Formats: sequence, C-alpha cells, structure tokens
Amino acid sequence: MTGWRRLTSPRPYKLLTSVAAGALLISGCGVLPGASGGSREPVTVMTWAPDTTGADTVNMAGMPAMARTYARWINEQGGIDGHELRVLTCNEQDTASGASKCARRAADEDVAAVVGSYSRYGRAFLAPLESAGIPYIGGYGASADEFTSYLSYPVNGGQPALVAGNGEQLAADCERVSLVRPDTLVGDTLPGLLDASLSRSHRPASYDISAPEEATSYDSQAAKALEQAGGGCVTAVLGKGTGTFFDSFRRLESKNDEVRISSVLGSVGQGLIDRSGGRNSPFEGALVTGWYPDSGDARWDEMRQVIDKYAFKDNRIDPEDSGVQTTWIAYTVLRAVIEAMDESSITAGGVSVSLNRGTEVDTGGLTPVLRWRFQDMVGTAAYGRIVNGRVTFQVVRDGRLTSAKKGFVDITETLVNAGSRV
Repeated sequence: MTGWRRLTSPRPYKLLTSVAAGALLISGCGVLPGASGGSREPVTVMTWAPDTTGADTVNMAGMPAMARTYARWINEQGGIDGHELRVLTCNEQDTASGASKCARRAADEDVAAVVGSYSRYGRAFLAPLESAGIPYIGGYGASADEFTSYLSYPVNGGQPALVAGNGEQLAADCERVSLVRPDTLVGDTLPGLLDASLSRSHRPASYDISAPEEATSYDSQAAKALEQAGGGCVTAVLGKGTGTFFDSFRRLESKNDEVRISSVLGSVGQGLIDRSGGRNSPFEGALVTGWYPDSGDARWDEMRQVIDKYAFKDNRIDPEDSGVQTTWIAYTVLRAVIEAMDESSITAGGVSVSLNRGTEVDTGGLTPVLRWRFQDMVGTAAYGRIVNGRVTFQVVRDGRLTSAKKGFVDITETLVNAGSRV
C-alpha cells in the first residue's frame, strides 16, 4: 500500500440520496479512479499489461493507462448505467509468474471482469480467473489460450486472424511469398494459416523461414527470404524483432527493389514506422494486415477526444497503438454489457451470463457488431472463442498506415479450415 487518496467526480451519479465521495485505495497494482456514491454499487475491474524496460521484453503500458483514462471519462458522465467504474491495474511484467500474480489479485479483489489486457501467458492467468469465475474481456490475443477458454471474450481474432488475412492480402499482389516467423511453437502454426489463404487464391505455399524472436541481426534469414521470394513478397511476423529483420533486409537493397515487404499489426505499427524514418523508412509501400480501421479513421475520433481531455498528457497512451485501441474497444464491450444488465449490483457471474446469452455490442464500426453466443463462434478446437474473423488491409503511404481496401475482409472460413487441422 502506498497511501490513500480521495478522488471525486464533478458530475453526479444516479442518486436516491446524496452521498459523500469515499476515499479510494492506491495499491501497488494501480489506482481506483472516479467518485463513489449513488444508488448503484461501484463496479471494479482490472486491466493488466507488461510495463517493462528490458530490451528482450514487451512493454504495453499504454493499455492500463488507457483503462484509467476511460474510467475518468465515463465517471464524469455519471458512470456506466449509474455505476461508478473503478479500475485496478497490474504490471504483468511479461512473465508467467507476473501474469499469475495479477490474476490472483483480480480474484482476491473480486473484480467483475478483467478488461482490455495483454499477456503472452494465457495458461498462467486463465486458470486463476476460471477458478474465480472472472470473465476476460477483449484481451490482445497474444496467447492462444484466449481463444479456447470458456471465460474469454475476445474482440479480435488475434494473430491467427492477422496471419490468415495477410495471406489473402498478399495473394492479390504476390506470385511467391517468403514468410519469416519465430522459431517457437506458436510460430510453427503460422505457415499453415498463411498458406490456407494463399491456396484459396491458387498461389503456391509460402517459403517458411524460422528465426529467433530477439536476434540482433537477421542477415542470413533476409538473404534466404529474398532468394525464395524472387520478384514476389517477403512477410515477417517476428514481434519486436520485425524492425530488426527489415533493417537487415534493407541492407540487401541493391537486390530487393522488385520485392514487396509485408507484416501484421503488432509486429509493425505506426510507432515503429515513425522511429525508423517515416516516409524514408524501410516500410514505405509495405502491406500490413490489421484488426481495426487505420488510426486516422474518423471512427477513432471519440477515443482521441477522451485521450486529449482525460489522459493528462500521459505519453504512454498512443492512440495509434493497437493495444490502446483494443483496450478502448474492450471497455466499450464492458459498458454495453453493464447497461444491458440494468442491475444495482454487477458481479463477474452476471457479466458472463449476459455475454453468453448474446448481449450485442456495437463498437461504432471499429469492429463488426460483437456477440458471444455459441453459434457466433468459429467453433474449431484451436480458435473456438473467436467471434470476429474480420481484418483490415492497410498500406504504408508517405510514412503513414492507411487503408488499402475499404471495409473489413472476412477470413472466418480460412480460420475454420486452418483451425480444424491444428
């Protein structure tokens, strides 16, 4: 415990009687923002993500920061259906033990849901959540377990949807494709997803090149990818290592003028493009598959306005980051569910029941309308919980990720076919 702090909202909740705002505990796992009071009980949720500085770890600090910003905004509007929103945050540390610790804390705090979070360690955090009956809403999709747990409610198709979509995007422009992917168990599933889309367009299977995730150079892999692609395309899905790979690839520039490069969001984002030179970066002209509309789309305007007013210049929150965007969408789901429940007290069990019974969530066009009934799910053993099998095709123009094709592309059938073979 680091101390106590009183936070109040300047606007009232739905009141039967006036009540004084209570003091909120600032714990080691984050702040409980907003004001207390009202005829309806507060709703406590948790958002976790790694907040790390190590070169070999993931930093997604913008996600819990976005969650706290959302709480400040919605509480000033009177909360969610009269319920004050309290957000606990936790540093997942990009470790299995950190993920498990955050999940156990969520259970100890009796939260109604874990919302808009990131972790690569699904097995470590889902078991404690399942034991406590706590739903996991809108995780980033960084763990395969998110697509099988009965208490997981993903808002996107995770990396499987991105890679399957990338295959369809590349099939329109590439006679041959080289895929550079991690030498991991998850990486081993990626060629099948990519090739499932390529084969539907009667393209040959990709040339599969495995590589370490956190190498300092990818010279040999870049040379192999260029050789096998011929005049086609090279796509790299290496997470943080993707920028390093394309640095290595650019050093072969005298030989790669005719090869188009590609990746998926999460491996390439606007931040990486900006850091590597913008319109002069190696990503200029690259094809990129994403989950949501490009960050310049007007459908993100409300989120941007909330960040501008309520984030207090918190530089961890980048509205162009797919993690921040996922957290915004996940809290949109939470809001819709609580409003649909119309109860004085919101519990984890009640949230799960509402979702399972088919509460519809309109995200303002950032995703298709979301619903988690059994018949809405992909239903394969590998990706059973996916309800949103749509992606967007983007391209880097003048240093900006922009839309390459209007609307969403549905790759659900590819996921079904690929998932049934996993």
